[in-house]
Order: sequence, then C-alpha cells, then structure tokens
Amino acid sequence: MKTPLIGITMDSEAGGESAYSKFDWYALRENYCGAVAQSGGLPIPLPHEPELAQHYLDLIDGLLITGGAFDVDPSMYGASDIHDTVVTKGKRTQFEWAMTEGALKRDIPILGICGGQQLLHVVMGGKLIQHIPDSYSDCLAHEQPNPRNEAGHAVRIKAGTLLHDIVGVDEMHVNSAHHQAVADKPEGVIINALAPDSVLEGIEAPEKRFCLGVQWHPEFHIDEGDKKIFDAFIEATRI
Repeated sequence: MKTPLIGITMDSEAGGESAYSKFDWYALRENYCGAVAQSGGLPIPLPHEPELAQHYLDLIDGLLITGGAFDVDPSMYGASDIHDTVVTKGKRTQFEWAMTEGALKRDIPILGICGGQQLLHVVMGGKLIQHIPDSYSDCLAHEQPNPRNEAGHAVRIKAGTLLHDIVGVDEMHVNSAHHQAVADKPEGVIINALAPDSVLEGIEAPEKRFCLGVQWHPEFHIDEGDKKIFDAFIEATRI
C-alpha cells in the first residue's frame, strides 16, 4: 500500500542576530511531522511559493495547515478595522490560501490546526473574532498559562459530526494557544466543538471527503482523541 504524501505548511521568521539565522528562515515543530508519520503518512514540509501551489497539489494526498503566532489578514474576511493585537504574515497566508483553495477544489483531505483552522474557515467564506476577550465576557484563558503540552481546558464535541465519529466521546481535554476564533457558520460548514465559554473550537465541511479544523493542537497527543484525528486524516488520504 502506498504511503500517502502529506503536505505540511510551515511558519516563517525574519532573520537577525538573535535568530536561528541572520537570513529569513522556515520553522516547523517536529511533532507535526511526527504525528503524521505515527499515523502512517509521509510528511513533506511545503515552502511558501504561491506560484508552485498547483504543482504541490499534484503531488500530495493530504494537506495539513499548521498554526503559528500570527493572524489571517482581517481584510480577507471583509473586516475594515484591525485589532491592535493582530499580526500578519503576508506571503505565508498567500501560500496557504492558494493551497487550501486548491485542495478544496480538488477534494484533497484537509486538516487545519489552530491558525490553520482559522485560515480554512476564512477560505470557506467564514469570518473570525479578532480578539476573544473583546467578544466573550468571562472567557477562558485561551492562551493558556501552563505548558502547551498540557491540557488547558475541555471542549464539548457535538454528536452527529465527523469529529464525534472520529474521537467517539462527548468531551476532550485540549491545549489552547490562540487569541482569535471562528465567528460564524458559513454555508457548507458545521461547528463540531465548543469550549465551556462557548468559543467555537472546531469546524468541518461534510460535503468534502475529509475537511476538518480544530482550534487546539492534536499533534501533542494530549487526549486519546488527538491521535484518532490524525489516524482518520491519514486514512482519508488513502481512499
């Protein structure tokens, strides 16, 4: 059986005297690749070359859109005001948009994680909350103070969704590293998970072969359901 090729988007940082390199560089946490490999996929990091997106899409069997310490440009979902906490990375977002849009058109399985879920949501016509504390009173600490390899809060998984079918439970304990969140439910998108403070934590598009986004980081394998998410993603790329 062919090992499915999983394209993984990377982060990028500017070079400097105190950085990894004096020149601009890519970054990708090892556990993104490790989680793909453990579930039977072949992880392939994708450089930010928007003009090559269609060539990458010709090669890969699945697309993993990762998170990062930045935000989707609010103008991409029609917002005229930009919150002062918003940080953007233009070339990365341009590349991820091209990859995500192309994967949706080709019905290539997609898993969006944290900021990757937010990008996926916007590509599918959704909007984002630019800063959770401004929209939710008494909200949880979604940028958790404890280490990212520990759970920060629980999420309720909605019955009857793909995510619920995958994890087989009504609740998961997840880590949390975000200040933005999904704001709405555009046509074709289902909300599949909520935090106790009602922040939307997961999305899916049931008309697609596999199109799932989660606001937490399942690559850390904190909850038993996290590996099941990767297993289901990789399995979908074999069909």
